[in-house]
Amino acid sequence: MKRKLILFLSQCCLVVSLGMPSLLRGETKIPDACKTGGFAIGCQAYTFNRFTVFEAIEKTAQAGGKVIEFYPGQRLSPEEPGVKWDHHASPETIQKVKDKLAAARVTAVNYGVVSIPRDEAEARKVFTFAKALGLYAITTESVEAIDTIEKLVREYDLKVGFHNHPKRANDPGYRMWDPNYVLSVVKDRDARIGACADSGHWVRSHLKPVECLRILKGRIVSSHLKDLNEMGPGAHDVPFGTGVSDIPALLHELKVQGFAGNVAIEYEYHWENSTPEVGQCIGFVRGYGTAQKW
Repeated sequence: MKRKLILFLSQCCLVVSLGMPSLLRGETKIPDACKTGGFAIGCQAYTFNRFTVFEAIEKTAQAGGKVIEFYPGQRLSPEEPGVKWDHHASPETIQKVKDKLAAARVTAVNYGVVSIPRDEAEARKVFTFAKALGLYAITTESVEAIDTIEKLVREYDLKVGFHNHPKRANDPGYRMWDPNYVLSVVKDRDARIGACADSGHWVRSHLKPVECLRILKGRIVSSHLKDLNEMGPGAHDVPFGTGVSDIPALLHELKVQGFAGNVAIEYEYHWENSTPEVGQCIGFVRGYGTAQKW
């Protein structure tokens, strides 16, 4: 009997180590109910930075989005415009946002782009905030804090995506625009650390977004998906399928890679009334995904 018990326990340990890591770690995943056209698509709240957090949630729902990615510093609500929304928020403020999300049937999935300090105690505030909201991931460009980030990723079981802004002519030391550099930062780190792929900023850097996705294959945590009117730094957002980013190719490549993160529309044009165009973008993904039977 004792030998059988030892054998049984040994087999359980083998299952734990090989077969069921995600179940036992409680790995964060975005529910299928949040998906439209095969993707968890919604808005980066920065799209509505002329408005409050509460209004951004409402506008995301109006556009047909099911998920939202917050950013630090947005005003909370028309009733409390002096309250800023970030990882220093009080439990009461966090609960107000949760209640607003529930009422709008929108799910918070990501937070960024946020600076994460090297100092563990300060960095922990970002992760604790993300965990309190039930987020899937955090978005940052804080490469200098990678060791701290890796430690906290393992502790909190959250994903972190390193974001890219455009190439800077006056700042040659800025390298995040280059997907090869981002890959060099994340490739030997915990698998939950990867890239937040911003297709619009690649276009502004004269890069082809689908080629950038392929460079980062297997390490894409999330995406800021954009279609722009032209290549180059002066480009602006346009509804999906009408610009130069080749949105169908990007969606296809993400699916081929088994991408399971959030797709955030960060529409940085027609700031005061972008909801109809954001709705067109979400409709494009819905239609394309349905046609592909995703």
